[in-house]
Order: sequence, then C-alpha cells, then structure tokens
Amino acid sequence: MRAVQYRTVGAGPAVVDVPRPEVGPGQVLLDVLAAGLCHFDVSVMAWPADAFPYALPMTLGHECAGRVAATGAGVSAVAVGDLVAVYGPWGCGTCEACSQGRENYCTRAVSLGIRPPGLGRDGALAEQMLVDDERHLVPLEGLDPVQAVPLTDAGLTPYHAVKAALPVLTPGATVVVIGVGGLGHVAVQLLRALTSVRVVAIDVDAKRLDGARTAGAEEVLLADDRTAERVRDLNDGQGVRAVFDFVGSQSTLDLAAAVAGAEAHVSIVGVGGGSLPVSFRTMPFGATVRCSYWGTRHELVEVMALARSGAIVVEHELISLEDVPEAYERLRVGRVHGRAVAVPGAGDLARTGGLNR
Repeated sequence: MRAVQYRTVGAGPAVVDVPRPEVGPGQVLLDVLAAGLCHFDVSVMAWPADAFPYALPMTLGHECAGRVAATGAGVSAVAVGDLVAVYGPWGCGTCEACSQGRENYCTRAVSLGIRPPGLGRDGALAEQMLVDDERHLVPLEGLDPVQAVPLTDAGLTPYHAVKAALPVLTPGATVVVIGVGGLGHVAVQLLRALTSVRVVAIDVDAKRLDGARTAGAEEVLLADDRTAERVRDLNDGQGVRAVFDFVGSQSTLDLAAAVAGAEAHVSIVGVGGGSLPVSFRTMPFGATVRCSYWGTRHELVEVMALARSGAIVVEHELISLEDVPEAYERLRVGRVHGRAVAVPGAGDLARTGGLNR
C-alpha cells in the first residue's frame, strides 16, 4: 500500500510502498478515509539526529478518520464497516490518568514505549492504519470523515485548552488568541460557542485574521512591536483575563506575559521553542500558566458533538497522498490555511459526499 513516511533524519517525507498491516488480538485495522497534516509533524522532522526520539522509517499522520476493515480477537465495540475517528494520544490504559480518559497525560506511556500514531509508531498517512485498542475509536455518527478528521487534534487540542480556562472566562472578559491558523481559528469558534467573552485575535498573517473575524473575533490585530500596548488600550489599560498562545515562540510568549492581567490564565499550546519565566517579577499576581497537551477521550466526543451542531467547522483543503510532501513544505512556510487533509481513497469519499467542501 502507499504511505507517507519520514525515513531519514534531515530528509523530507517520501511517498513509498509498504506492507499492509496485519491485525492482532485487541487491535483494529482501518481503511483510512482522511488524514490530517499538522504543523507539529514539521517540527518533528526538524529535530536533529542526536535528539530524535523515534525509530525510522515511520509513517506520518496523527489525525485519522476511517472505516473498520478488520478486527482482532476480543474486539467488540466496533465492527467491520463502522466509520470512526481515532483518538491520538495513546496511553497505558491503566494508570490513574488513563482510567479517567486522560490518556494525553498518561504517566507510564514513555516508560512502556507507547507512542501516538505518527509520533513514534506508524500513523494515518497511508491507505490503512492499525489501531492498538478499540477504546481509541470514536464513532463518526453522521460526521463526514474529511470534516471530522481535523477534530482529533485541531479541534481537540484547543477545546482542551479552552475548557481548562472556563472558570475565569466570565461574560464580558477580554481574551487573547495568539496565532489563528489551524488550531487558533478553532479556538476562536470554541470561545464563541462556550462563553460570552470578547476575543482579540493576533497573527502575522492578514488573511488568517480575516478568518478569525469571520469565526467570531471582535478585534483582530496584525502583530508588531506595539501589539501589547494596543491590547491593553482595547481593555481600558488593563491586562486580559486569558491568553491562548498557539505559536509558542519567544516573541509570542513575551507578548502573552505582557498582556496578561491579575489572576489571568495563560495557556501555552504552540511548540515554537520559546520559554516563559514565571515568578513574582515576571507575571501578574495570581496568574496561572499551563502547558496544554492534546485532550481527553471524552473531550473528543464533546468536540464531535459541537461539530455536529454546527458550532465549529475546521477549514480544510483536500490533497492526495502523493501531494503530502509538497503540502508539508507549504505548511512549513505558512501557506496552508486551516488544515490540509489527505484523502487516500477519493472514490469512497465521493460516494459519502466527503469531497464536497
């Protein structure tokens, strides 16, 4: 079968032929109907050889929606033909966090060698994908695979970040979203759906800011050296109630610290390599800083319910597996708006309406 693999540290991804997976006890084999491309994949492929943690070659892609093709012994929750999305941050299943569905914070995954698909084990950018356990599958229940697949990360990750901040997101409070690309534009929609806050969106790309305004941001700011001052001007000279940074570079984290107010919630979601010193001198009194990672299994169920209601829509463009290497390059330089979604089986999606954007 065809797959997109990262094969050599420092080289680009390649479309290659690989053997089809064989399903074992407790496992589920999917025919991949849609697979999302994430900027984190680009970050992974930029890591140096001496710090690279995964075995290669590795099939990329940690966002997957598909049709059950085969099930192993003991699988009972899904059957051949079911349409499902894959919950990506796999854990051990037995630690305290996993028992509560918080596999994104599993305390044993690293020591047991458990890796998410596309981030340490073969992922979704292929014609078929092997899922380790049926608990990692969520029924689509009417959602189109192409529309659903970005929800597994581009929807789930901002939802997890926003949900954690809900206690401080009181009506009328001002909230800043830094970076309104693939995840940030969903965060704006979630803030509109879940709260009555005033959203200020910040980005370096005017087109993304246009999308953020369409998504519900009351104010949009093109980032420059006066951004922090302008945010405070919009908030009567005060710091804001919450900041969600979907970039995580040094400049954006400096901005987050500069605009946060007393008792603010600062959520670092982006992995841009910056750092945020936290002390009485660097942050306002009562401020909370959180490094947010992916989301819980049940939160994925909630995100999909929001999508069914029409509250959130992830912008996307369709590509083939053969187009993936070029799409990753466009993603690296910021020329993908929303999410790029690879479609291994275009014929299947045409029959389900998935090719209608």
